[in-house]
Amino acid sequence: MELQNLMARYAHLVVESGLHLKKGQPLLIHALLETAPFVRLVVREAYEAGASRVEVVWRDEETARMDYTYQPLDNWQQVPAWQAALRNDMAKAGGAILTIDAADPEALTGVDPRKPAAWAKAMHRDCKPYYDGMDKGENIWCIIAAPSEKWAARIFPDLPAEEAVATLWQVIGKLMRLDAEDPSAAWEAHRRSFEERKAFLNGAQLDALHFTSASTGTDLTVGLPQGYIWAGGGAELQDGTPFFPNMPTEEIFCSPHWERADGVVHSSLPLCHNGEMVEDFSFTFRDGKVVDYTARVGKEVLARLLETDEGAVRLGECALIPKESPIAGTGLLFYNTLFDENAACHLALGAGFSECLEGGLEMDDDQLKAHGVNCSAVHMDFMFGTPDLSVTGIRKDGTQVPIFRDGSWVI
Repeated sequence: MELQNLMARYAHLVVESGLHLKKGQPLLIHALLETAPFVRLVVREAYEAGASRVEVVWRDEETARMDYTYQPLDNWQQVPAWQAALRNDMAKAGGAILTIDAADPEALTGVDPRKPAAWAKAMHRDCKPYYDGMDKGENIWCIIAAPSEKWAARIFPDLPAEEAVATLWQVIGKLMRLDAEDPSAAWEAHRRSFEERKAFLNGAQLDALHFTSASTGTDLTVGLPQGYIWAGGGAELQDGTPFFPNMPTEEIFCSPHWERADGVVHSSLPLCHNGEMVEDFSFTFRDGKVVDYTARVGKEVLARLLETDEGAVRLGECALIPKESPIAGTGLLFYNTLFDENAACHLALGAGFSECLEGGLEMDDDQLKAHGVNCSAVHMDFMFGTPDLSVTGIRKDGTQVPIFRDGSWVI
């Protein structure tokens, strides 16, 4: 597909289906400078859809790296008032929030990891209305990606820069179903394709999940809270407005009980966290808590993550993605969690989802935790799915329910 046409179709899809933008609604966009040509198309689409105003928060990785290098740690422990006000006011106004990811996977390599960790914690504290609006189903949010030279070069190191970017655009276009006659209709069909499996899992009365993989050594059991809900294939606001929090998406997910995880889980793909790589890592859990961890590369990154708060050492998400995922089918490692998490089953340390618990959208953090859903300032997805992964559901009476065998759905 010709690049300009691809970008235009992408922008339209994101505004129409990803954000389901309504007339009179404001929009906040977070984007890298390198994505400016695409961002302009999104802004135009938003205004043509009736947006009351569009605010773009630009980020430049080189100056961000300078900020982290030269500013003292204390500066990262509080969000400047204007930044918090922009986010919180947008949320209170019912605004939609779009993040366009194009990050260099190694943008912050060598930066003191305490600084981005402190910033994440400060953001969740000082921008609580902003994050609550997304977590409680009051504000639409959507995360997508657009190519940058450094990101494309990491995926296609043997291609010239311009060709690598063009190739990545075409890959993203395919995964976003932009080659369909009507991409929005294709995404609605994709949304419906999740319903049967979600219905089965939500009616199965499971108490726990057991994951095993002989190829990596994963042997982990996680408990589920009473009243769990499996979600996926899109989301809805409390008023019923549909949207897609992540595009692409191939996952069906839930929030495990924060006190019930035992065993060991090994990564199956590298992780890019806050611009730093973590590779060949594992976590050992006891009574829901990480009690040991290893990493061939980036162990210090994990150390800082786990120190963020008391919820950072516990699980907030369990997501099931079969090995037949179209993202896995590309044969590419994207070095980007938005894509890589949709290529393989994954878990997340940190915050769970209020939408994954009956009545959770009306609960505060203390109530969620009392019902088994983890709370934290972080949410870090990591992939552990393998072609030989088995997932078995366990009911309270000990009955076993096969869910995955050899990396594929059984149900």
